[in-house]
Amino acid sequence: MSVGTEVAIKPKLDLAEPPMFKVIYINDNKTTMQFVVESLVNHFRYAEDTAGRIAQIIHEEGAAVAAILPFELAEQKGTEVTVEARQQGYPLQIRIEREG
Repeated sequence: MSVGTEVAIKPKLDLAEPPMFKVIYINDNKTTMQFVVESLVNHFRYAEDTAGRIAQIIHEEGAAVAAILPFELAEQKGTEVTVEARQQGYPLQIRIEREG
């Protein structure tokens, strides 16, 4: 006859939401408003009028948050926009910052 041992496994249920990160466009004097609007539409799926308002804020205030996403997505979108900007000869800068 064998003696069995029971082990109780209690799952940890206090999972925290992953931190969110802001994708911030930085204004410069070379990148066109048209490129900024198109990148917001193509990469972040904004409607053209909304993208235009965000681009205007970037232009007037020097920077604006384009999206708030989990880190991996924020980094991916920032990289995609930067690569596209460089391919078109624009020096657009994208910054990723932890929210809060």
